[in-house]
Amino acid sequence: MSVAKKDYKRITTKSLIEMKSNGEKISMLTAYDFTMAKIVDTAGVDVILVGDSASNVMAGHETTLPITLDQMIYHASSVVRAVERALVVVDLPFGSYQSDPKEALRSAIRIMKESGGHAVKLEGGKEIKESIKKILNAGIPVMGHLGLTPQSIYKFGTYSVRAKEDEEAEKLIADAKLLEKVGCFAVVLEKIPAHLAEQVAKSISIPVIGIGAGGGVDGQVLVIHDMLGMNNEFSPRFLRRYLNLYEEMTKAIGQYAADVKSSDFPNSGEQY
Repeated sequence: MSVAKKDYKRITTKSLIEMKSNGEKISMLTAYDFTMAKIVDTAGVDVILVGDSASNVMAGHETTLPITLDQMIYHASSVVRAVERALVVVDLPFGSYQSDPKEALRSAIRIMKESGGHAVKLEGGKEIKESIKKILNAGIPVMGHLGLTPQSIYKFGTYSVRAKEDEEAEKLIADAKLLEKVGCFAVVLEKIPAHLAEQVAKSISIPVIGIGAGGGVDGQVLVIHDMLGMNNEFSPRFLRRYLNLYEEMTKAIGQYAADVKSSDFPNSGEQY
């Protein structure tokens, strides 16, 4: 029996769990600034991730590692000011939670107090359990992240698909169940086999959001710059480009430059 889609005026962690139980897919996109977040929120996306991918798409770094806690707070603050409906989840950046649960709590508190974000996201499973518990005990919602974890790129040595072998797949399943048990409200699974992701989604009660994890999960997330085609150098199999803004923007900006050079802009109707 199908369940009527609920009209959520404001998305909360409880809303996402309801969506999973009702069979309603969850939409999630990144945003890093006020203007883009306003558009994403108005369009009806359920969750906005202020991702450490800002290190790549906003600052031009090769990896997510260089971005700092202060920079994440700046981006998150800009996003929160724009949002009326979506749940805003903020990545804890590399180095702000892995080594010390107390440091993890301090980092999460700073994000919540200084940005106004609604939840934080951490990469990893059993190895960061104590950090997650410390944050949750302070009343801060936590989203997990398993599979390809970009903050561990130098450990993996590649951005290729994770958990193809039985040992890693079994650990991923165990970690997902652990994240559910300690109290995470959702888990992101990145770049793992679709059948494994579907198995995880069916084995836990909290929502599983996929990126490169197939359609058998509870929702999907993409980086906004990728799905809008602003980045023309990144073409993984899991990416669907909904626009080609790189081409459109380059054309428009080139036309503007030409119009200025030719004195076509501004014309008589564009001056005071």
